[in-house]
Amino acid sequence: MLTIDDIRAVPLFATLADDELEHLAHTSADLHLCAGEFAVHEGGERALYAVLAGKMEVIKTFDGVERTLGWRLPGTIFGEVPLALSSPFPGAYRAAQPSRVMRVDARRYYALAAASPDVAVKMGALARERIGGLQGLSAEPPKIRVTMVGSRWDNACTALRQFLARNQISYDWIAPDAPELPARWPGTCPAEDDCPALRLVDGTVLNRPATRELAQLLGLQTQPRLAEYDTMIIGGGPAGLAAAVYGASEGLRTIVLEREAPGGQAGTSSRIENYLGFPNGVSGDELASRALQQARRLGAEILVTRSVARIDVEDRQVHLDGGDVIRAKTIILATGVTWRRLLIDGFDRFIGKGIYYGASRSEASATHGLDVYLIGGGNSAGQAALYFANHARMVTLLLRGDSLEKSMSRYLVEQLHGKSNVAVQLRSEVVGAYGDTHLSAIDVRDALSAQVRRRDCGGLFVFIGADAQTDWLPAEIARDARGYVLTGDDVVKAGRWSHSRDPYLLESSVPGVFACGDVRLSPVKRVASAVGEGSMAIAFAHKYLQQDGR
Repeated sequence: MLTIDDIRAVPLFATLADDELEHLAHTSADLHLCAGEFAVHEGGERALYAVLAGKMEVIKTFDGVERTLGWRLPGTIFGEVPLALSSPFPGAYRAAQPSRVMRVDARRYYALAAASPDVAVKMGALARERIGGLQGLSAEPPKIRVTMVGSRWDNACTALRQFLARNQISYDWIAPDAPELPARWPGTCPAEDDCPALRLVDGTVLNRPATRELAQLLGLQTQPRLAEYDTMIIGGGPAGLAAAVYGASEGLRTIVLEREAPGGQAGTSSRIENYLGFPNGVSGDELASRALQQARRLGAEILVTRSVARIDVEDRQVHLDGGDVIRAKTIILATGVTWRRLLIDGFDRFIGKGIYYGASRSEASATHGLDVYLIGGGNSAGQAALYFANHARMVTLLLRGDSLEKSMSRYLVEQLHGKSNVAVQLRSEVVGAYGDTHLSAIDVRDALSAQVRRRDCGGLFVFIGADAQTDWLPAEIARDARGYVLTGDDVVKAGRWSHSRDPYLLESSVPGVFACGDVRLSPVKRVASAVGEGSMAIAFAHKYLQQDGR
């Protein structure tokens, strides 16, 4: 319990009257932290902290790498910047050894500052000093972890750039014919046959590496640590990450398998504006990054560049590509969906060379001053159009339908109408693609006039709906004709349930195997519903482990 003497030992409070110190002692939290325990995480709500004993480490994550910014010793405080700016904590504070910390909530601090102007003056001076330090950090050039040389039209280069961007690894990309290449690539420049060539921060040079090899060298986890888990989550989109957060937080040994990078299709969204709790919207990769940090902090393992070869549902063994075998007491399918392909002459030749399914934010910078086209009228297409409008000269949405409002949220329609360089062309479709080494033009047919016009095209992005790719699942897991996993009542209606109890809402035809998010047969396809289903799947997995688990 805090005493007056404890608080008076902190210089900021030393001149306060005894009655004020007594009030602080009765209203402030007394935190006793073990080594490695956090007083507050990055992004935590504002409050004033004072170190009474021990040693606190100030840390912040840059490009996925944790960095120590400083230390707080007994008598010092932290939280002055969030209180001055009414903002969350820009960094985290972790006990470097057993420590004791006093926490004054924001409302109590502001009351104290109003009653004791001397405290407010000292806090203001300290906040200015610390903000200056943060400005110094912002002036430092970013530490590039990977330098890559490769052609924009090389599919291998495109795949590696997307992998690095989606895993939030800072990189510098240089074209092989760029005049600045000799200055930015020490030593002999890579030959064209060796590209894409990558140089890591430690000097390691890789020529046309596999993504798993690169992931391992960058410190991303690609191997499981255990032979058995309480729950295995296949897929690292919003549903899978939500399941990971709730599974790990409830003490389940939790592992997530992801083929590329956490975030799923939502991770490529430039702005999600209707997700609860983000009044100004949030980008898909930011949402994925926060969820990923949260899941890892709670103890979930996240494996990237790994996929499932097959599942043996009888003994709950999951065989990974590469030969690893993991036993999972429960399995949660959160694999999402993949974009449907257009069957148009010439398209396959330009995939990754001007034609893209979905939209990677890393491609936006390559569209500066160009005319780009997007096929589709859903929210994903609308979000991408708004984002590309900040780079391209003109963005045109092509729809077969006669109205954008039928398939897109109203807020997106209004924002698109407000962009002078975004056009919507209804009752239209692409019927041809042309170019030499990359896409340079497309043919667009107007359904009303049957006229076909050729348009110069600096990039074509396709959003025509998606299907579940679940052919790899065992026959015991029931699916509909389009591959979506049946759960709950749909399993019973299909005559695929033989257990003595009724299936749980998200349970597949195999007890203990659940499905959530877009891969599950459901009319609702939203980030919020995927997150909700991910958390619900853990609740049902708990029930299964208690009643039927082995």
